[in-house]
Amino acid sequence: MNNLSIIGTLTKKNQIENIENKEGKKWIKQTFLIDIGQDYNSTICFQLFGDEKVKILESFNIGDKIEVFFNISSREYNNRYYHNIDAWKIIHANNSKVNPNAENEEDELPF
Repeated sequence: MNNLSIIGTLTKKNQIENIENKEGKKWIKQTFLIDIGQDYNSTICFQLFGDEKVKILESFNIGDKIEVFFNISSREYNNRYYHNIDAWKIIHANNSKVNPNAENEEDELPF
């Protein structure tokens, strides 16, 4: 699965987390939520890992319509599976609406 993306409205940016593993390696992580406008299960939580990825989210505000590019992964721990949705790119979604009268307007052109 390559180039997965989804469009939704940014509804929440969670606090940046500082994480350290057993070996002492440190990194940061931030999660955020978007609402994709479906009737059920409309909210999706994505995560960003590392300084560069976390900075991507800084230029977006709650309520912005965004397109999130992501990877999905699963891992097993103690016979249970855990899933991650890792965002790697975020852009402003195209907010332009199609004008339902556009076809009629084109027919009225003098040339």
